[in-house]
Amino acid sequence: MDNNNIVAVVTGASRGAGRGIAIALGSYGCTVYVTGRSQKPEDAPKVGDTRLPGTIYETADAVTAAGGKGIAVRVDQADDDEIKALFEQVEREQGKLDILVNNAFPNLPAMTQPGNFWEKPLDLVDMLEVGVRGNYVASWYAAPLLMKNGGLIVFTSASGASHYVFGPVYGAHKASLDKFAADMAIDFRDQGVACLSIWMGSLLTERMQAMIDMEPDKYGYLKDVLETPEFTGHVIWALFRDPELMARSGQTIIGAEAALEYGVKDASERQPPSYRELYGVYPRPQFEKIIR
Repeated sequence: MDNNNIVAVVTGASRGAGRGIAIALGSYGCTVYVTGRSQKPEDAPKVGDTRLPGTIYETADAVTAAGGKGIAVRVDQADDDEIKALFEQVEREQGKLDILVNNAFPNLPAMTQPGNFWEKPLDLVDMLEVGVRGNYVASWYAAPLLMKNGGLIVFTSASGASHYVFGPVYGAHKASLDKFAADMAIDFRDQGVACLSIWMGSLLTERMQAMIDMEPDKYGYLKDVLETPEFTGHVIWALFRDPELMARSGQTIIGAEAALEYGVKDASERQPPSYRELYGVYPRPQFEKIIR
């Protein structure tokens, strides 16, 4: 792959993991299309009485400040036409795409509330419209651009794909992303496009910090294991630059383990622990049988 003038799209990048990944890619000189719905502070969701910071324009500015070129595009991942328009803009302005990071997921407050799934609002299932369907649609529209020169699709996933976290909607979302990476990799096998799902650890996002501040007894222990949102972006860059990337296509990777392999460290030279190390949890391999 040509590592000059790399063009990336990071969805759900107003704040959280998407923002961190976009800024990290910007630090390597990438042109990064930053998508999301938050255009002004009042668009941001709340945790308790605290409105979370972050807009697509602030993230794009941060990408540029890091050394890249940030381009903010307002996209609702539940709207196919807006997703289509995004990739038409990328093709018109850049003529190619190298990296797609499918990160968009509406992290609704009710998801982390106590209770069984039938005791939580039914509309939690609507998260799958963006978190699963929206990521599929983005990959579908991105495919022709990625196949021009070869590229990388990343799904930001987590260990909830393999054990209970927050209930069935969250788990279905993460498991779907791992499966997307595995099966899209088969279709892309002869096209030079790699697909990976990356399990991120617990992240020190704006939302997480607000949750720790609100319930320190419940979430305070996480401070010792949290990853910065930028960490996964540096791992993605190391994977993209790996000449053996296609050999890994289809895998679900624990980000902290890939970081050890590539010599990537988090802020303050810290090496975050992996879920395998902490809890004995790891991605489930897919059988090699293919039926078409």
